[in-house]
Amino acid sequence: MRRAATNRTVVLGVGINATDTVIRLPRFPALDSKVEVTSTQVKAGGQVASAMVACRRWGLQARYVGKIGDDAAGRFQAEEMRREKVDAHWIIACGQQSQSAFILVDEASGERTVLWKREPGIALRPRDIKRAWISSAAALLVDGHDTAAAAQAARWARDQNIPVVADIDNLYPGVEGLLQFVDYAVTSKDFPARVTGERNLLKALPLMRGTFNSRLAAATIGRLGVLAWDGLQFFLCAGFRVNAIDTTGAGDVFHGAFVYGLVQGWGIKDLLEFSCAAAALNCESLGARGGIRSIREIEKLRRGGKRSELAYGAKELLEAAHKAAAATRRSA
Repeated sequence: MRRAATNRTVVLGVGINATDTVIRLPRFPALDSKVEVTSTQVKAGGQVASAMVACRRWGLQARYVGKIGDDAAGRFQAEEMRREKVDAHWIIACGQQSQSAFILVDEASGERTVLWKREPGIALRPRDIKRAWISSAAALLVDGHDTAAAAQAARWARDQNIPVVADIDNLYPGVEGLLQFVDYAVTSKDFPARVTGERNLLKALPLMRGTFNSRLAAATIGRLGVLAWDGLQFFLCAGFRVNAIDTTGAGDVFHGAFVYGLVQGWGIKDLLEFSCAAAALNCESLGARGGIRSIREIEKLRRGGKRSELAYGAKELLEAAHKAAAATRRSA
């Protein structure tokens, strides 16, 4: 893949951060039981914040806009961004607690369960966002939590022809308004059904793309990788088989990798392959940012790593693409 961007390229993320207490367990606890923990560690996390850290480690200039409280967790977040050399613009909510989470990690599978708390007072508001922060960016990443603020940032980016990538995992209030300004909607596997009412992902992705007029509609599908629709064809990237220690942050790193590849000018297939490989490797260490690997390591896995089974067959994808294209023509 030809590298187009340089270390002067600025990418911007607007969204949540979190202070995670990662608790490793030999087995997931049953109701009314006691389980001795294997380890407990405090880690920095959050969807957009972790994605920007990944972009910075891969050589881009990363800018982040987020909100924290005036507490120890907020100071921890700010220090972590300084350490990672991310240009962070913090909005401080006095008297509020920063977002926190307790993440229970099952040692046998690496799968995690997230228990989280977010005070309303640390939600980003449209007035918190400054247009100047966006103007020099090569790409913008938002999440679906504070939709009014994210939509404001995405609208300004759209005005300046800056591509907008969205990491959306739930049907938050106002998310439909945000999606109107998103070019690349890369969501959780369940989100397309929630926003369209169509449970079949091969139908829901074209519906979502057509409804919101995005360039690409995609859904990550866990260990099976990612499925995307660009209006003409489906792209299916199988997941990579790794020794998963903790799946926390896999989606965050996926989106960071997607943004990284986007500003390089890569095609959709390369974008998805690179993102799947980066996300898989992140699962080999604890914490949302624990396994962010080098470009060389990601490319090595991408070229020679073992893959998961395919979620869909080639014939099934081709037939679904023909039906989606026909439905688009009829609606036009």
